[in-house]
Amino acid sequence: MKYLYIIIVLVAFSSCEKELELEAPSELTVAGFWESENGARAAHTGLYGSFRGTNNTQWLLGEIRSDMYGGQTFESPANVELIESNITVSTAPFGGWAGLYNEIHKLNDFLLNVPNIEFNNEADKNHMLGQAYGIRAFHYYTLLKTWGAVPISTEPLATTDPQGLSKPRAPQSEVMALIKADIQASLDAFGSDGSYWQDKRVYWSKAATLGLKGDVYIWSGTLLAGGDADYTEAKNALQEVASLDVELAPNFADLWSVDNENNKEFIFAFQYEQDQATNFYSLLTGRTTEIQPQFDSEGNSMSDFIVNGANRYGPSEKTLVLTDDNLDARKDATFIRLFTDDNGGTGYPTFNAGTYFGSVINKFGGTVDGSIRISDNDVPIYRYADVLLLLAEAKNLLGEDPSGEINQIRERAYAENYEAATNGYVNGTKVQNTEAILEERYKEFVAEGKRWWDLRRAGDSYVIDNVSFLNPGDEFKLVLPITLDMIGRNPLLEQTPGYN
Repeated sequence: MKYLYIIIVLVAFSSCEKELELEAPSELTVAGFWESENGARAAHTGLYGSFRGTNNTQWLLGEIRSDMYGGQTFESPANVELIESNITVSTAPFGGWAGLYNEIHKLNDFLLNVPNIEFNNEADKNHMLGQAYGIRAFHYYTLLKTWGAVPISTEPLATTDPQGLSKPRAPQSEVMALIKADIQASLDAFGSDGSYWQDKRVYWSKAATLGLKGDVYIWSGTLLAGGDADYTEAKNALQEVASLDVELAPNFADLWSVDNENNKEFIFAFQYEQDQATNFYSLLTGRTTEIQPQFDSEGNSMSDFIVNGANRYGPSEKTLVLTDDNLDARKDATFIRLFTDDNGGTGYPTFNAGTYFGSVINKFGGTVDGSIRISDNDVPIYRYADVLLLLAEAKNLLGEDPSGEINQIRERAYAENYEAATNGYVNGTKVQNTEAILEERYKEFVAEGKRWWDLRRAGDSYVIDNVSFLNPGDEFKLVLPITLDMIGRNPLLEQTPGYN
């Protein structure tokens, strides 16, 4: 009965859907939930199920507005207004701050109460706190990147009075200060413990916090005037990750095997398992009636290909052309390109717009079980390739040579085809290096929710230059508006500048 009660409380813990609104005081506190280590561990488990529930939103926020999509689909495309940056106050997406404050409230409750609980092993408690601070920093960083100024809430809500729930948007500088403070609190809690909880990469870790720190400090240095001091912090954090049992997988394609999900390249990933939860990549596949009459790029019939999904997001022609390198393992490991004929049996080794039908995601191919394909790949949020290319960014911003990190990624991509003279990168100017890093990240992280943030981190001009739906003068669109409903619920909120 005790564990049944814990489950019931966890359901209540996850029930709120409105921004900055929870029943208060905390249901868990009132229920005596925080009186034991068992309660804390149950809440810790609940945090991850809830965190995973944000994965699709994280992907949409980090990728769909970039230059990566907007190409041909088999069915009606989804989120066209986001892809085309056709965003106004009346069409403002992700109402209620995309539900991210629901996650923050749970973390606030956890961080307030867990320090007061006695654990049999204090190292476990410290590791849990390191995880929670790191995840809260991650959520506030997502809010900052998406909306700029956002409300700050670090305590469990203690009132149901709407006036008490209302908070104004804090300046970006204050939000960034909180993010940096949470990152430091996470590192302090982890201390020298670089282990992975239960030896799995589906829990936050010190390595994940350091990866986040590098990401955050590059953003702060470029977009919030932190300059070299922030770039140096980023560089030091990213270099430290290398000592925490991480490495590049020998073969890029192996990263996407369900049997190889706990590999050492994945630093933190959302866990998906058959009969438990599936990810959203079925929306980049399609139906048999559309796929099976087509041919792949080698001229093979797709008649036996097993699918279970839809085709709502199509890679842009820019994506297809940029990744059209048959010596680069990432091409075939990322998408299966479909054509309407087999070109006399020879297929289409290079992109042919006239016979191109569309693409099926191969990177997150899932598991085939009989006649269905199950989208049960774990989805990485940070992997070591990401850390290496972020380190390349930090070095370049400091006027240092980033070619070593770029070439580690290229060597893995080209494998036995790699020739330093033709595939290697040689240090250039800052602008040349920035463009090379952006291009390498483009090819490396297709469908991983990175490209929009990569362009943003490089600077506003890179977004405007690369996203065809944005023009000079549209810089205000790089952050999103909030809905009129949100302002009606919280009169202290002001609309995002530029959308009034």
